[in-house]
Amino acid sequence: MRHTLFKILALFFMAYSGAQNIDISGNVQDGSGFPIPGANIIVNNSTKGTTTDFDGNFVLSGVKNGATISVSYIGYITQELVITSNKSLTIQLKEDLAQLDEVVVVGYGTQKKKDVTGAVSIVSAATLEDLRPVDAAQALQGTSAGVSVTSPSGSPGGNFNILIRGVSSNGDNGPLVIIDGYKGDLNSINPSDIETFSILKDAQAAIYGIQGANGVVLVTTKQGKKNSAAKISYNGYTGIQETTRELPYLNATEYALILNESYAANGQALPYPNISGLGTGINWQSELFDQAPITSHNLSVTGGGEKSTYYFGGSVLEQDGIIASDKSNFSRANAKIKLGFDITEKLKFTTSANYFNNNRKTIGENALGTPLFNALNYAPTYSIDQQDTSGFLGNEVVNPISQISNTFNKYSGNSIEGTFQLEYEAFEGFKVTSRIGLKSYNDNKKEFFPIVGYGSGKVFNNDRSSVIQTQNTNNSYTWDTFATYNKVFNEKHNTTFTLGTSAQRAWGDNLQGTGFDVPNNSWEFADISLANGLSEAKSTSSYIYDSRLSSYFGRLQYDYDSKYLLSAMVRRDGSSDFSPENRIDYFYSATGGWKISDEDFLKDSEVINFLKLRASYGTLGNNVGDDLYRALLSGEATYVLDGTLVTGTANGRIPNPEASWETAEKLDIGLDMNLFNNKLEIVADYFIEDRNDLLIENFPISGILGGGAPGAGLPTVNAGTTRNRGVELFLNYKESVSDDFSYGVSYNVTKINGEVTAVSNGVVSEGGSFSVGQPSIARMEVGQPIGYFYGLKSDGIFQNQAEVDAAPSQVGLGSAAAPGDIRFVDVNEDGEITIDDRTYIGKPQADYIMGLNFNFNYKNFDFSAYMYAELGKETVRNYERDQPNVNRLSLYLDRWTGEGTSNSVPRATTGATTNKLFSDFYVEDSSFLRMQNIQLGYSLPQDVIDKLGISKFRIYTKVNNAFTLTKYRGYDPAATNGDAIGGGIDYGFYPISRQFILGLNLSI
Repeated sequence: MRHTLFKILALFFMAYSGAQNIDISGNVQDGSGFPIPGANIIVNNSTKGTTTDFDGNFVLSGVKNGATISVSYIGYITQELVITSNKSLTIQLKEDLAQLDEVVVVGYGTQKKKDVTGAVSIVSAATLEDLRPVDAAQALQGTSAGVSVTSPSGSPGGNFNILIRGVSSNGDNGPLVIIDGYKGDLNSINPSDIETFSILKDAQAAIYGIQGANGVVLVTTKQGKKNSAAKISYNGYTGIQETTRELPYLNATEYALILNESYAANGQALPYPNISGLGTGINWQSELFDQAPITSHNLSVTGGGEKSTYYFGGSVLEQDGIIASDKSNFSRANAKIKLGFDITEKLKFTTSANYFNNNRKTIGENALGTPLFNALNYAPTYSIDQQDTSGFLGNEVVNPISQISNTFNKYSGNSIEGTFQLEYEAFEGFKVTSRIGLKSYNDNKKEFFPIVGYGSGKVFNNDRSSVIQTQNTNNSYTWDTFATYNKVFNEKHNTTFTLGTSAQRAWGDNLQGTGFDVPNNSWEFADISLANGLSEAKSTSSYIYDSRLSSYFGRLQYDYDSKYLLSAMVRRDGSSDFSPENRIDYFYSATGGWKISDEDFLKDSEVINFLKLRASYGTLGNNVGDDLYRALLSGEATYVLDGTLVTGTANGRIPNPEASWETAEKLDIGLDMNLFNNKLEIVADYFIEDRNDLLIENFPISGILGGGAPGAGLPTVNAGTTRNRGVELFLNYKESVSDDFSYGVSYNVTKINGEVTAVSNGVVSEGGSFSVGQPSIARMEVGQPIGYFYGLKSDGIFQNQAEVDAAPSQVGLGSAAAPGDIRFVDVNEDGEITIDDRTYIGKPQADYIMGLNFNFNYKNFDFSAYMYAELGKETVRNYERDQPNVNRLSLYLDRWTGEGTSNSVPRATTGATTNKLFSDFYVEDSSFLRMQNIQLGYSLPQDVIDKLGISKFRIYTKVNNAFTLTKYRGYDPAATNGDAIGGGIDYGFYPISRQFILGLNLSI
């Protein structure tokens, strides 16, 4: 009996010992020993798991002895280990090129990164984590070679302009944005929901036909992982915003002294005979600018089972403006869902949906007469609530504080967008995918204009209140169906065939109405239903649009022995925007590559780990047409019927049935190289793009065709060619110095040179404005960059009358020169200075675009810094009002006051001069280097967060837009409205804010 009992106890003890729980720890690394933060460690057949910290370390408590753990990370092969002891583990994950295929999206499919033969840039989720941008487009600034991101405004909710390899078209230069397969917009998605960006920059984008000429931004949003326990993550931050600078303007005493001098120079009575008590006066910029809060909350849940994955995300952003926050603010809410199901072993279903809501209030900006413009020009001698009732400052300058108080508007938009996708693997290597992407965006806007008077003759005076209400509906869908067949022949011939079709439609409508005589002259009653006043002029307007695109495409991808690569594609597009005779065209491209590092003479190199030479050539389209081939009743017409004026319609712009899309012919030669055990990555490209058949608006034709009638216009004609050429270089180095310290540095630079090479009949297109009543200052002309600045060239300041007498006469400009005036160059050398002496005096596009990014990890601390620069560009200073009594920049303290005093700033006078004509005096070098993000974070040690029952706890602080080094006097040297002809003109841009942020990353 005793022996039997002993045996039972021994068996029980052995069973207990085999099932005892132990604590395990370890470090997860890549092939070069570089730690992998955020790797997942999951105990199989359980919900127990954790993630590695920033040093790749992890601790997992209570693991059964003999259990199996799975270690995984995106882009690496999942590794499984059986736990037999609590000995610390060192786990090195190998790159999984099949998973990297999911990151390198090339349009209607994926490719292994090592097999990509086109120019593709990748921006990862890690970069988005560092930057935490308000708008997703900001994550591309300085992180991708060849990509420029600018903004026309720093106001909350302002849009961003994206350029890929410069300006090639006189029309739209923005890239095509594809989100999970459908055509979308970056400003409608939450940046925290994005996994990666893939940017197609060369002929590889020809798979998108007439929409790919400006490049393609492919966005892949986050999704769950199979066999993963539910992971709840919270990311939030709060902070304070402030202006980065105030422009150096004259104070009250300086202003009065210069004004007295200018009056005296013209023999007039002094406006300020006693300046002793003026002091510094009112700084109107300081009165406008204030600190403002910004707050963001993001919550997500992700995971998956054996046959399903899920991702749920929700976010709220609140941002007040640094100018009049109650009248300038923005809020955004997003709800995201992405699900994947394996219906059968061969049939898979994926769906995603994103709800987007935004609300915004704005003040007038980037134009003459806006509040910021008035703050720069309003006299510092006025009190805070004093109006210029006498018109002393001119008819366009008013008290900016009063102007803001009389500004009323609100905007609200809602969007639902998403995809449904089925993927069926009929047999090994053959898959058929069909997906439909849908988007519906509806918005409404209300603007109220109260009865208000600012003073005698002011253009902003309003003697009748009105309210304008606008509603827009915008819908679109993209339906793609394509088949992919992959087959390896004779072990060395790897081929992939893709054949598909795409159907797209975009349609919508607009309705706008105006109501007059708002009750109580009040915003609370500003509604058309309550405003019952009548107007003799038409007070409603509307439009509808419906654009369709039908396409077929095919692609062959081939490699021999994984060393010699070839890809060829063709796409047939048919667009409803052009006449039946011109709406169909074909676009082709071919790309090739040679993996030199796989050759026998290099494959054993200890220095060169990877070396690939690649090239691409092809044609792409740019569809900037919209009903160009037919006449629309959009013109103005007024008739007299029975003695009464009746408003009607007439033909608008003259149609052009021969119009077709622009065509881009692109050539790219590139080199990809990894060195020193893959620590250093080098990517270099040389590119040329010829943009043919540019669509030029208002092309001059015979006046007998009616182009000058009210509301009419000249036709849009294919009549120009441009060439952009340049080089790109991307360097990325990472090093793991020790278990406690690692760092990485990346740098990219792009050199771009663009010019117009041909325009039919030598036609010159103009755009952009300067001051009031002066000719357009931006041009498109053969031999020059698109949108270059066209004005008078200066040669210093006349120092005495002898110099004036010896120089060509400037009377032809409207006024004779005098000592102290700007001396202009006789460009055409005809002996006199006239408007015909205008010439090239600058351009808004940069010669060089650069990004420098740095990060390091030390124990539980992490640090990152992102810098962005643009060199070799100019901006027009156009925020100074052309009136004698307005305030001025402090540069006028260095004005000419007598011979030898200044050779750069003209004299002060109220008399007639040519100094205010557009010249290079108003064109400034706007090259800059911006520290756009500095961040320092701290993560709790793994043993601490294990005790807390969480997988991640990180706090961080950062500064966005920390500082900008530039010679430019305006608020933002990077700001531009984005126009190809007329960009780079500063009317008083709303400055981007400096943000001081405190944030938290928490995962359970």
